[in-house]
Amino acid sequence: MSVSIKSAREIELMRAAGKILAKVHETLGKELKAGMSTWEVDKTGDEIIRSFGCIPSFKNYNGYPASVCVSVNDEVVHGIPTKKRIIRPGDIVSLDIGVIYKGYHSDAARTHGIEEVSPEAALLMERTRQSFFEGIQYAKEGRHLHDISNAIATYAESFGYGVVRDLVGHGIGTRLHEDPQIPNYRQRSRGIRLRAGMTLAIEPMINAGRYDVEWLNDNWTVMTEDGSLSAHYENTVLITSGEPEILTLTADER
Repeated sequence: MSVSIKSAREIELMRAAGKILAKVHETLGKELKAGMSTWEVDKTGDEIIRSFGCIPSFKNYNGYPASVCVSVNDEVVHGIPTKKRIIRPGDIVSLDIGVIYKGYHSDAARTHGIEEVSPEAALLMERTRQSFFEGIQYAKEGRHLHDISNAIATYAESFGYGVVRDLVGHGIGTRLHEDPQIPNYRQRSRGIRLRAGMTLAIEPMINAGRYDVEWLNDNWTVMTEDGSLSAHYENTVLITSGEPEILTLTADER
């Protein structure tokens, strides 16, 4: 495993990529509404990304056909936008987006409730987000990678949720997916020791039911096996000598 340590110049570029992605999420989140097709969401997201002079990280990545992964209700991640899929009141919609700025990637996901959602859905979204923050308490130089994993899992599982095991977070930089892989579920090993200058995409994917998932025939869309709701929350995080720096927080999250 080779985990890159970013230079001061690279960190500044990663910060810039993160700030732009936060603005993309802010703008697209405000546009999201019932009646839109997921294709419209992707088209709008692509336009916003390019308006900042950036390239969408996901477009044609390993053959993925869109710029925004749009996953609805029991879709965990990698939902492929289509004109046939219409967003409805009460849905929860996960938007996973990456941008490339001057050769550097940032990656972040948010799950949105459309109009009034069920209490179950609202709690799942809130607790998925909080599981991220439980994890990054340990995203500090000198701690071990799996301290993050175990904290996410401990919090999410305390509510009886299933923590997805088939997909994990990852390092990020000049490539969208770099070492190390970052599980969200409990680990027996401690994992690598964290060092200042590492940049990590930490992304809990939490199911209201069991953790089991299945892939659709499109080879991208991941669904909960039991049909339960799923939520996704992700940020690009910089390890420092002190507290972790979240590079993709939106204005209302700061």
